[in-house]
Amino acid sequence: MLSDLLDHNIRWATGKVREDPAYFRRLSALQRPEYLWIGCSDSRVPANVITGLEPGEVFVHRNVANLVHRADLNLLSVLEFAVETLEVKHIIVCGHYGCGGVRAAMDGHRHGIIDHWLQPVRDVADAHGEALEAVRDPDTRLNRLCELSIAAQVEGLSRTPIIQSAWKRGKELTIHGWVYGLNDGLIRDLECGCAGGHTEKCHDRS
Repeated sequence: MLSDLLDHNIRWATGKVREDPAYFRRLSALQRPEYLWIGCSDSRVPANVITGLEPGEVFVHRNVANLVHRADLNLLSVLEFAVETLEVKHIIVCGHYGCGGVRAAMDGHRHGIIDHWLQPVRDVADAHGEALEAVRDPDTRLNRLCELSIAAQVEGLSRTPIIQSAWKRGKELTIHGWVYGLNDGLIRDLECGCAGGHTEKCHDRS
């Protein structure tokens, strides 16, 4: 019940104050995270929990299948605020194995408006069709598609005017592509990242 959530909140806040009386005073004073996290909406992948970060240490944007639609004003607003106002140093695009969004994109069924949202996943699958077909196990194939989609989102993000402008002005900003394993709780670096300066294109070594 909803009242349980409020009770949990009271116990959590009381416990925090007991451990550190100045905790909320410090937290409310300033937000200066070094990380922007672009992740999946899946409730099993909370950014600060799986990275061991405290509230205030990571700025978060989440959507189904952690996609970067370059006409998505929600994403672009978050991105611009994170880069220009918060001055984050790292942007992490993190997907996860067993992603329901990736599965829905490829199952051949109609799901409604989400089908339009998931089109970039199908585009990635088309671009890597031969390599994916060579993976016989269906779950392994979908997990490989998760990895390929993350790399594609990293590259797409790197080409946005917000990122390109930041790099041209010499901002220290790196984009990373990570994947999280629901079955073991571990994050893996896909090594498909991008950095500014002389390197304005992604290097996909996944």
